[in-house]
Amino acid sequence: MSEFNTITYMLLDIWHQLAQHLTFFVWLVPLILLYEVPLMLLVVTGILRFFYISFMQVPKQSLFRPKVSCVITCYAEGEAVKSTIDSFIEQVYDGEIEIIAVVDGAVQNGLTYRVAMAAAKACQTHNRTVIVLPKWQRGGRVSTLNAGLATATGEIVINADADTSFDNDMVSQIVPHFEDPNVPAVGGALRVRNVSESIFTRMQAIEYLISMQGGKTGLGQWNLLNNISGAFGAFRRTFLIQIGGWDTHTAEDLDLTIRIKQYFKRHPDWRIPFATLAIGHTDAPADLKTLVWQRLRWDGDLLFLYFRKHWPAFTPKLLGSGTFVFTLLYGFLQNVLMPFVIVFYGIGIVVSFPWQFILSIALTIYGFYLVILAFFYSMVLLAISERIPQDLRLAVWLPLYPFYALFMRMVCLFALLNEMVRRSHEESSMAPWWVLKRGRKF
Repeated sequence: MSEFNTITYMLLDIWHQLAQHLTFFVWLVPLILLYEVPLMLLVVTGILRFFYISFMQVPKQSLFRPKVSCVITCYAEGEAVKSTIDSFIEQVYDGEIEIIAVVDGAVQNGLTYRVAMAAAKACQTHNRTVIVLPKWQRGGRVSTLNAGLATATGEIVINADADTSFDNDMVSQIVPHFEDPNVPAVGGALRVRNVSESIFTRMQAIEYLISMQGGKTGLGQWNLLNNISGAFGAFRRTFLIQIGGWDTHTAEDLDLTIRIKQYFKRHPDWRIPFATLAIGHTDAPADLKTLVWQRLRWDGDLLFLYFRKHWPAFTPKLLGSGTFVFTLLYGFLQNVLMPFVIVFYGIGIVVSFPWQFILSIALTIYGFYLVILAFFYSMVLLAISERIPQDLRLAVWLPLYPFYALFMRMVCLFALLNEMVRRSHEESSMAPWWVLKRGRKF
């Protein structure tokens, strides 16, 4: 009985402290209602719209069969290159496919070059051509992509990493979007191929499923796609050449997406769709060190692109009012400022309140986040997933995901500070130092 009374008094004490500190809720509720909820509504309504168009309407038949050039950026992937080349050769697409494997630093990456050459010689498929383009001097990812673009002859150019393979209907899912002349580019969906390798790959599999397939599907329906992945994207070749291809520095995928959106005001009918059912499979970092280094590069690049390289271009005169407002709220604020708010707000609570209050708040936030996570996971599973049994196996890992997300926020904060202080984008592993040195300073 005494234990029951002790617990009761403890709960009453916590409740009393909560009542005394209503400032927390005064700040928390508006943050959720005014900031997060509009984004959630955009994603949810976009997913429902995708489901209705894709599965509730009679599919449109298209006779559009342009030549497609697939540029594969190769470096040190070795035997994995063969799987990527084969996945393009085995596409069920009726049109012609030109496969260009560009090997960066072919001297030091002899194995990758030999594997690519062997795959090219083995190709005997009708209307499939495999070209292996060696770059003997390493020039980095951007120079590799642009070398492939200079060689490509197809109307549509698809870029892919050499450690990424594709479902055999990927090209057939991508191409119909380009039948609309107002589409300069299309984003492709990515899944984690090595999902069972470690707990970190499982967390990334959930992240890719909800954020990339779910989030990008929803936003793509409203022409608000935030990024065309560097591991898998498609472009109209003439337009890509017109804007100068990929650019030096870093985060070439987000950089190119931002540059495309700078035409939106002049071409209000342009749109960048997301091909939800065009699936690529990529290897995610399987250990903590590799994962952290990857995110340090990704997140540091956000600050560089938003606040240094493209800062003068963020205006409604170039982006259009809708894209400008969305980028301001969910580009700048969410990706650059929100990590500071979350981390420092959490530190403020820890140093200001007793542990009982901190524990109750932490459990409340965890429960709230987990409910939202489960909702979006279920929605993606029912409305989008083409591999339901595989994705269902991730459900048991959902309770751990909020901790992963919080840790990634802290990594993001460090990456942003690192970029502010040390200009870390100049240390990117995507290109050698002599290439970055020749690039323009921002």
